[in-house]
Order: sequence, then structure tokens, then C-alpha cells
Amino acid sequence: MRSEYHTLFRAHRSIVMNPFLEKRELGNTGLTTSRLGIGSTFNAPTSAIEAAVEWGVNYLYWGTVRQPDFAQAMCNLEKKNRDDLIFTIQSYSRDASTVEGEVEEALKSCGVGRFDFLLLGSRDEKPGDEFIEVFEKLKSRDIVRHLSISSHNRPFLPQLLDDYANNTCPYELLMFRYNAVHRGAERDIFPHVDGRSKPFMATYTSTRWGHLLDPEKMPVGEEPVSARDCYRYSLSPEAVDMVICGPGSAAQMEEAISALEKGPLDPDERERIERIGEHLYKQYAPAYPDKGDAEDVAAGVAAH
Repeated sequence: MRSEYHTLFRAHRSIVMNPFLEKRELGNTGLTTSRLGIGSTFNAPTSAIEAAVEWGVNYLYWGTVRQPDFAQAMCNLEKKNRDDLIFTIQSYSRDASTVEGEVEEALKSCGVGRFDFLLLGSRDEKPGDEFIEVFEKLKSRDIVRHLSISSHNRPFLPQLLDDYANNTCPYELLMFRYNAVHRGAERDIFPHVDGRSKPFMATYTSTRWGHLLDPEKMPVGEEPVSARDCYRYSLSPEAVDMVICGPGSAAQMEEAISALEKGPLDPDERERIERIGEHLYKQYAPAYPDKGDAEDVAAGVAAH
């Protein structure tokens, strides 16, 4: 990755009104971030993560699988300009009493002093008050600043959107699956935004676990979708603030950034990707279905 990417970012932004190059505010936190975040699951080298941050990406997600190269990047970057970075730690724990120790251990393992977000992972309903109490304790210790949540239950998320509009939601960031195969958010989530005050909304699995990139899974006569265009697709709805990428190499990191440089899809590109997505939805069942997928199948449509 080239060091001049950050200069290119600023120059390009001044010439072209490209919404993918704009930063967005994370709820009411006062923090702003690029429209691309980076997850720790795959093994991109430390240098690639650092170069992406130099370019302008600033959201780093210490998620399900935690690679040592990613931890080294977080540690190195914290020493340079911590105020511009957003670090997230994920917890799947269903026992609130274990969360504080989990966060403390994560801080040690990646060598940073504080996380900006605690993300309660894979929640199908509102976590109990005990989790909010643990978060408040961590916040008082200044090792976590804000709270977020991810879910595979799309029909549940409008409850949180309503709560947020009524100033009763503790979550400043919502994370959920959205891609050209799994489009259920277009029915279950996006219509509930309607211009109201909302939490920051991040999506993941833009490539549908690589299926959209796989030549062997394509409909007859179709070329596979590029990772770049998968990210462009997932960023297209106005309600989506950021996509999380999972690069496994410097080249994959560069391709993710190229999605921001390229900007929104044109109608023909979008139609082709959705046509491929419909094929994949019918031919390859998801390994981890979302709640709401059964309604999609019953309706005989591709995830919406």
C-alpha cells in the first residue's frame, strides 16, 4: 500500500463529491469515522493496517478472531495519534460478571490502554440491565467509552431504533449483516430510519463469506463480483454508515479502500450484483441464518 493514499484521499475529496469519502459521526459520541472499518479476523500484515489508517481509515474492530499482526498495528498506531482512532472490543459473553475481566485481558493482549466501544455480540434481544451496569463500570474506569451491539435478529433492531429516537437506547452503534445475498435489512431495518436520529449503523460480510467472489458459484455466463464492488454495494443504502472489511493481505486491504475511491454503483452494476445475489441465496443456504430469513424463503424472494 502506497504512503500517498492519504494525500490522494484529500485531493480526490476536494474534486469529486463522493459520499464514500465522507466521514460520519458515530451516533452522539462526537467521534467521526471513515465509511470503512477493519476487522481483526483475517491475517493482513501490520503494515497494511497501518497504511490503511494513514490513508484515512480509523475504525479498528478487535472482533471474533484476534490476529497478532492486527494487535501489533493497534499498539503501534496508538502511540502515533490515539485521538483519531476508534478501537472496538467485542464480547459474546452471556454472563455479565465475566465481561470486565474479558475487556481487561483484551487490553493486555493487544497492548492498548482503552477501547472506544464495547460491542455486545450476536444479541437477538435486549441484554439485561446487568450488562449496562458493567459497561458503566468500565466507562468510569476509562477503559471503555461507548456501547454497541450486533444482532442476527433483524426484526429486533427497529426496537433499538425507536429507543434511540426516544433517547432511551444505550447503544451508539448497531451492527448487522447486509450484502447482495442477504438484503433483508431493506425490509426489516432501513424503512424504520426515516430521517430520525439514529445510532451509527455498520454492516459486515459484504462478500457473503467469499461466495460473491467465487467463480464456481456464479450463475451461468456471469463473472464473479469483485470485493471492491461488494463493499460498494453494502455502502449504497443511505442508512448504512460503514462496512467492516476483513482483509487477509495487503492486496485485499487496498481493494477495500478502492471501493471508497470508486464511489457508488451505477444502476447496471447494482442490477447485476443483485441478480447474482438472488442466485446465491437460492442455491447456497447461509451457514448462520438471520432471524427473518425464513420469511424471505416463504415469500420466494431473495432476502427482501
